[in-house]
Amino acid sequence: MTPYLAIENLSVAYGGTTVLDRVSLGVERGEMIALLGSSGCGKTSLLRAIAGFVQPSGGTIKVDGVDITHLPPEKRATAMMFQSYALWPHMNVAANIGYGLRMRGWKADAIAARVADMLKLLQLEGYGARQVMQLSGGQRQRVALGRALAVDPHLLLLDEPMSNLDYKVRLELRHELRALQRRIGITAVYVTHDREEALTLADRIAVIDAGKIVQVGAPEDIFHHPESAFVAGFMGADNALDVAQSGTGGLSPALAGTPDAARRRAHFRSDAALLALASTGHAPDALVLSGIVAQSVYVGHGYRYRVRTENADLWVEAPERVAEGTVAAVVVPRAALLLFPGEARPG
Repeated sequence: MTPYLAIENLSVAYGGTTVLDRVSLGVERGEMIALLGSSGCGKTSLLRAIAGFVQPSGGTIKVDGVDITHLPPEKRATAMMFQSYALWPHMNVAANIGYGLRMRGWKADAIAARVADMLKLLQLEGYGARQVMQLSGGQRQRVALGRALAVDPHLLLLDEPMSNLDYKVRLELRHELRALQRRIGITAVYVTHDREEALTLADRIAVIDAGKIVQVGAPEDIFHHPESAFVAGFMGADNALDVAQSGTGGLSPALAGTPDAARRRAHFRSDAALLALASTGHAPDALVLSGIVAQSVYVGHGYRYRVRTENADLWVEAPERVAEGTVAAVVVPRAALLLFPGEARPG
């Protein structure tokens, strides 16, 4: 069955630089998918290509079976929320929400009714006459969402819309947006570099690196079963070192003489490891790396330590305070290790 939004072999280039390289992605009707990646990976270019603000150099974009690849933005039935809100400062809340409807030639009474629906939907009743510059950041973002939804778009496109908000407001709006999207059943594509945001909001996540989609899946699958070292690191398993895998499956830190065929790249999360001050008491199949506590950071619920080992600097979390300079070991249970093929070393 063809996806509601079908992107096939899409390429985008700026000058001689390719920023999207034959990207294919399908989004089902009513689904919210997050495009997750670091700055410059191509995620915003993909969103802008869907919106019609960027013309692809190859490939197609279809919505509900209709090819929109070369249609102008106003013909695509999409609505976009920007990082900067992009509200008209000289207009009040109602005028901002109704702006797109006026551009489409709606009559005044129909606009007023639709704006009233949006104010109720977004819990902004009574704010219609207020100037947008009198609103908080979270309220302005609700107004921007109302303006986008008022035109009843086929696709809602969101370009890091919460990055300018403080943490508490972001948390509140994430849950509000997710609940609203599910309630009205709109298809949405959400760009973010924040993995927590992607995990919270999306039905599925598409991880993008260097202009390519490197993994697509449900948030739980992306988090627990990354398919590459890049995805593992991006999803928080940022401790990484080379290990040697024996014929029996045992693991130990790789040595200078370990052949490439026996090397694996191991990733693990700091909260999955243990900080041990004694050399006994751990599971026999655990990976144990001895070192010295080089840095201590208090994180509220405990401490985060950087342990300098012979193989790598590793981060581990523990509830108790340990002095810098203490001899310790990082103990990683076998089940917490994410293993990937090691990179061949230059000869």
